Amino acid sequence: MIRILLADDHPIVREGLRALLETQSDFDVIAECANGEEALRLNATLRPDMLLLDLEMPVLDGVETIRRLRQTSHIPRIIVFTAFDNDERIIHAIQSGADGYLLKEAPREDIFKAIRVTMEGGSLLQPIVASKLLRHVGRSPAQQTNHMPVDELTERELEVLRLLAQGMPNKEIATQLVISERTAKFHVSSIMGKLGATNRTEAVSLAAQRGLITLRS
Repeated sequence: MIRILLADDHPIVREGLRALLETQSDFDVIAECANGEEALRLNATLRPDMLLLDLEMPVLDGVETIRRLRQTSHIPRIIVFTAFDNDERIIHAIQSGADGYLLKEAPREDIFKAIRVTMEGGSLLQPIVASKLLRHVGRSPAQQTNHMPVDELTERELEVLRLLAQGMPNKEIATQLVISERTAKFHVSSIMGKLGATNRTEAVSLAAQRGLITLRS
C-alpha cells in the first residue's frame, strides 16, 4: 500500500482527491491537512510514503514546506498537485525538491501513474509542465556559460540520464541497460552529484538546461 498525505487548503478539493485515490486498491489516504505547518507535523507523526501538496496554502506555502521537509528525518516522496502552472512556480518547486509536478486538470490515469512511478523511484512531469520547463531553460542563456562540460558525464551516465528523463526508476534502468539495480543506483547518484541536483526531477531539469538531454513537450 502507498500511504498518502494530502495537503490542500480547499476541503472540496481534498474530498474529491481522496475519493479519486481511494478507487485504487494500492492507495491509502492516511490524512488530510490545510497548510504546510500541518503537513510537517503529520509527516513527522504518520510518516507517509507520499505527499500530494498544493503550492498556494496559508501559514506555510508549498515551496517552503518542501524545503523544510528536506531537512527532516522522514522525507516522503513529494508530488506538487496544483492549479498553478506558471514557469517560476514550477522551477521553484522542483529546485526545492519536489519529485513531480501535476496540474489539477490532469486526467486521473496521469495522477495514478505519477504516484506509482514516483514511489518506484522514478520522476514524472506532465508534457505541459515539461514544456514550461523548456521555456524557462530557453530564457536562461546567460546561465549556460557556467554549466559543466558535456564530457564530465561518462557515456554510461548519459545513457542512464536519458532513461531518467523518461521517468524510469532504478529497477527499470537496470533492466534496460542489463546492469544490476545497485549499479544503476550508483550511476544515478553520480549524475545527481555532478549536476548539483537534490533529486531526480531536478537532475533532469538541470540536464536539459545544460543541453545534455532534450525534454519532450
